[in-house]
Amino acid sequence: MAGPAPFARLIGAGWRLARNDALLPRELEPLYPPAVRTLSKGLRLLAGRQAYQGRPGERLARSLERLGPVAVKLGQLLSTRADIFGAVFAQDLSRLKDHLDPFPTETARRQVEAALGRPVETLFSRFGDPVAAASLAQAHDATLADGRRVAVKVLRPGIARRVAQDAQVLALAARLVERWAAPARRLEPRALAATVIRSTELELDLRLEAAGADELREVMAKDGYMSCPAVVWDGVGKSVLTLEWAPGEALSDPAALTQAGLDRQGLADNLLRAFLVQALDHGVFHADLHEGNLFVAAPAEITAVDFGIIGRLGPAERRYLAEILWGFLNKDYDRVARVHFDAGYVPPDQDVAAFAQALRAVGEPMFGRAASEISMSRLLIQLFEITALFHMRLRPELVLLQKTMMTVEGVARRIFPDHDIWAAADPVVRRWMTRELSPAARARRFAEEGAQALRNLARLIEPQPQAPAVVVERAESQALLWFALGALTAGAAFLAGVLLR
Repeated sequence: MAGPAPFARLIGAGWRLARNDALLPRELEPLYPPAVRTLSKGLRLLAGRQAYQGRPGERLARSLERLGPVAVKLGQLLSTRADIFGAVFAQDLSRLKDHLDPFPTETARRQVEAALGRPVETLFSRFGDPVAAASLAQAHDATLADGRRVAVKVLRPGIARRVAQDAQVLALAARLVERWAAPARRLEPRALAATVIRSTELELDLRLEAAGADELREVMAKDGYMSCPAVVWDGVGKSVLTLEWAPGEALSDPAALTQAGLDRQGLADNLLRAFLVQALDHGVFHADLHEGNLFVAAPAEITAVDFGIIGRLGPAERRYLAEILWGFLNKDYDRVARVHFDAGYVPPDQDVAAFAQALRAVGEPMFGRAASEISMSRLLIQLFEITALFHMRLRPELVLLQKTMMTVEGVARRIFPDHDIWAAADPVVRRWMTRELSPAARARRFAEEGAQALRNLARLIEPQPQAPAVVVERAESQALLWFALGALTAGAAFLAGVLLR
């Protein structure tokens, strides 16, 4: 049972949302049932002047910014659900920022010393004032004793307690919504709240972010489309993260795109290709690639920072995505439909032919139009909107992929308005498809699946102490199993030979 404090904070949050007309926005009033429509009109009596400034998503983003770190994280997660809320609403929330006033530098120094167990002067020859501040942490410009310029990220004092309080409020709100708002149950409020809370809690340990930054730095170095500052491990603790200073200018600064010698098309190409290479080739990607986390330098160099959100895709998910894209490009909607069913994205009780017909409605508008007019993220959003009609339940990593693609495409076209997303993606996607959908790749996967089957069967036939009669029966069973193993191995070898011929 929640105590009185979470209820009081929930009422306060509701008041702020009502003041911004972000709880039951007037724009959606025609969709409400009569009782909810009456409630919406009543809440509007509480609205302030700000309730008439901007779209519903923009008003909700403003409210969440002021409600604290867990609320901001909730908005960021809701921005991934364009399949439910629509593209415009999701885009408004995807721009959610949490800029706050910084806390004193002296407080930050004490935080650093407590986290690292040593005086600041033993690691830094200079520890400057904050250059950016958000709801969870702020960043300081500093110099190491060896002369390297670094950025030091420091968690806000008492932020863990604030997150715990906000988590109680969000969990309470989720329980109430799930109990009293039946239409909202499709969002799975309790599961959504648990995801938001867990994600925010993980961001309170900057050692995990350091590990993510180090992993992505290795991945990025393999292709060179994007880079990541090196982690300074001596300056890493639970509440402190030290990275080498990112070169170039912050993309959030309009002056960044006026640098001499900047190749804006090449910059946009590199951004998109970096994301696709990370996701498709390596299965791990920076999932928060907005302008505030990107630094650019001439001619087309990109450096990413802030690794609090990392997306991951398994081999199966990458293969399904490639086959879906391949099917759309070849107008093979039956194949795209079958892949959705094979992957388990669509329940087996749905009609494959009807689903293929729905997919045609998504794919056909792409053809006959200039490539620069086709939005890859819009295609994904429409795909998710259509598939919702067939009770498709998306895995979280695919939703995060869609959200990141939407962000990357938006940033790329702000860098270079005439950017051809498809042409930029072609070399990465073509290379991936050639490698992963080739006969050799199919033979390799078949061999791997065969090897796994052999291991599973071997576990089944491991000898166990048995009575004599059972031993005889087990021996006969083992003989049959070994025969099956031999047939399976021979079949795999034969198929591999045919595919590789």
